[in-house]
Order: sequence, then C-alpha cells, then structure tokens
Amino acid sequence: MKKSNIIILLSVLTFLLSIYVIEMPAIHSTPHPKQPGVIRSVNHQPLTSVSAENPHIQQLLAEYEVAINNLMITSQTPGAAIAIVKDSSIIYLKGFGVKAYGTKDSVDTETVFRLGSVSKCFAPMLTGLLVEDKVLAWNDKVIKYLPGFALQSKEQTDQLLLRHVLSHTVGLPYHTYTNLIEEGETLPSMLSKLKDINMIGTVGHVYSYQNVAYSIIGEVIHAASGKSYENLMTERIFAPLHMDQASISYADIMKNTNVARPHKHLRSGMAITSINDTYYNVAPAGGVNASASDMALWIEALLGNRKDIVTDKTLNEIFTPVIHAPSKNRNFRRYIHQTDSYYALGWRVLDSKTDTLFYHGGYVNGYRSELAINRKDKIGICILTNSTGALADNSAPYFFNLYLLRRDSIQQWENRHRMMANTK
Repeated sequence: MKKSNIIILLSVLTFLLSIYVIEMPAIHSTPHPKQPGVIRSVNHQPLTSVSAENPHIQQLLAEYEVAINNLMITSQTPGAAIAIVKDSSIIYLKGFGVKAYGTKDSVDTETVFRLGSVSKCFAPMLTGLLVEDKVLAWNDKVIKYLPGFALQSKEQTDQLLLRHVLSHTVGLPYHTYTNLIEEGETLPSMLSKLKDINMIGTVGHVYSYQNVAYSIIGEVIHAASGKSYENLMTERIFAPLHMDQASISYADIMKNTNVARPHKHLRSGMAITSINDTYYNVAPAGGVNASASDMALWIEALLGNRKDIVTDKTLNEIFTPVIHAPSKNRNFRRYIHQTDSYYALGWRVLDSKTDTLFYHGGYVNGYRSELAINRKDKIGICILTNSTGALADNSAPYFFNLYLLRRDSIQQWENRHRMMANTK
C-alpha cells in the first residue's frame, strides 16, 4: 500500500474513533450552557480574541477533548469538569459524564466538586489581600495574632512566621495530626496539641507537608480581621470574582442541588459514596467547594487579569519558591521533563529546562482536583473529578504536553495576526 493511502486510512480511523468516543452514551459531555467553544472574557461576555481565532489552539482543544473522552472510559471516571484559560479568555469550559454512577444526571460547568488540597491555593491569596491592606505582613510572627499558640519550645514558637505556615516549613513531622482531622477534632483543639510534637527540623529550613499546621493561617486571619476565614474568603475572593457556586462548608455543599457525588473503586465496579464533613475542620487546607466555572474565574485572577482584585506584587510573592520540595508527581515528570521542584506559598513549583509550572493537586472524600498554570505564557487548566483514576492523574500534564508541542505554532500565528491588525 502506498504511503499516502496509509496516511489517509489512519486519518479516517482516527476520525471514526473520535466520533465513537464522543458519542458513547455513558459519557454525556456537557458544554457551557451558553455555547461550547465560545471564548469568554473576564466579565463573561463573548469575546473575539486572537486565541479564539487561532486554529492551532482549536486543534489543541479538539485533540485534548478526544483524549479526555478516552480517559473517561478507560479510567471509569463517572464525571469530570474542565476549565482552561489563555491570556484573559476562558477558552474551554465543559462538563463530562454524570454526577452519580448509573444515572443520566450530567455534570455541567456549574456542578460543584470538593477541591481537597487545591483549597491551599486560596489561603495565600487571601493572606496577600490582607497584606495589601496592611492588616498582615508575610513575615509577621504567628504569636502576634495567636499569643496562646505554642510549638515544642519557646524559641521555635517565636521563630514561626506566616510565610513558614504557608510553605509547609513549620518543622513538624509530615502530616502531623491528619489522623485527628479525620476523627473530626476541632482545629483549636488540634493546634493546642502541636506543642507536644517533637520537631524534625528548624523552623523555616525543612519542607514537611501539613494540614493542621497549614490551617493556622485561618486562625490568624480571623484574629487579625475580626471575621471568620470562611466569611472573609467569600467577601474578598468568591464574591468579587463572581465564583457563585464556591463555598467553604459542609452545610453549603449539602444544600446545593447541583453537586457531583463522590465515588470509590471496588472489585465489583464503581460505587457511589456519601459526601462527608471530613477536612472542613481545616478549611484553609481542604475545605473549598467549587465548580469548573468558578475555577475558570479563579485562574483568570491567578494569571494577573484581575488587578482590581489582586496586584502583581502579591501574585509574585505567592509564586516565589520558598523551599526545595521533591515532587512525587511522576506524570508531570514524564510529560514536561521536569528538572526540579519547590514549594512556594500554597503552590508547588515544577521547573523544566524551558518552563515553570505552578501546580497543586487535591484529594478528599473520593474527589480529585488538579490545577496548573504557566504564568509566562498566561495559560492555566483545572480538572475536577468525582473519583480517582488515570483521568485525574494525567489530564493536566497531558494538556501541557500538547500545549508545549504546539506553542511555537500558536505564538507564531498570534504574532502574525497582531502584526496584520496593526498595519490595517
């Protein structure tokens, strides 16, 4: 068979496979209610942008969607929702699958998921807004606001800064008292027990991931502002960004009628499980609920497009690496040839030879979330799923792999477009 005929045959087979995958009745891809593929600006109005017209971006999104549909099947993921932002535009916003296995209740872009540890990304932003207001400072001591707080020694307690809390450099053993979180103990009670724990290193000099100690920031914010962490997050971030479905409580997710149910994998297949109240007792570490639409607006702010909300100075502070933190994410290493990793303030920093990705993943109660942005190219993605599996594990790194393969073509087309627009 001639080479040209082989290429044609492979193209036809690929096209037929993509149709088969997309048309599978178990998938139920659900677009943004207003229209799939329509790029929207930060104020949610239809936008004719360079990215909207770029055929290389459209090809990227089409190929990525085929891959997502395939992963939905192979990973047996019941439901997912994805948001992608480029520059100041939401270029992709879509729901896939169902809220509960065995039903036809489709996930849409307003369907709420639990974020788990992706919640940690919100705490430094709120802290930064209070720094801008001169209510807090990054290098303030914790005991300035919580005079009764104590670590094992007075010296360690005196050394602990807000920056250490947000970068997991408190010096406590890995996941200190996470078992008490899952037993439902209150945050004040867990914090009072930290003085009984032997430190593994000097404050500020050792990376050790935390949930209880990370949530110190919520108590500091409450003490400094006079408002609860949850209320101030709504007032300063959720409401101004119009993240209408976002919340930080078990009560809020339980009263929402458009919620994805969590699932677990059993030998006999997929099983729906109950939404529980675990980790809402450490809200800064794992308590945020949100939809893909909410996360698209959040990414816009993270990319520096909402200067009415947060300054570039604050974003730069948040994303500056604090400490070397080896990453266990093998999927990113495989797809983007990661060379090193750090932890900033509430964010992992993944370096490659040419790029830096800022990333966080989350797992709680059967939900998985992935959030990653490239600040240099002003592009970001969030994936929300209601089960674990290969889709959640691979969807963010695979997207950036596709993007990096097409980046030169995307940028060349946009440069030509801008030059032509300027000569008219």
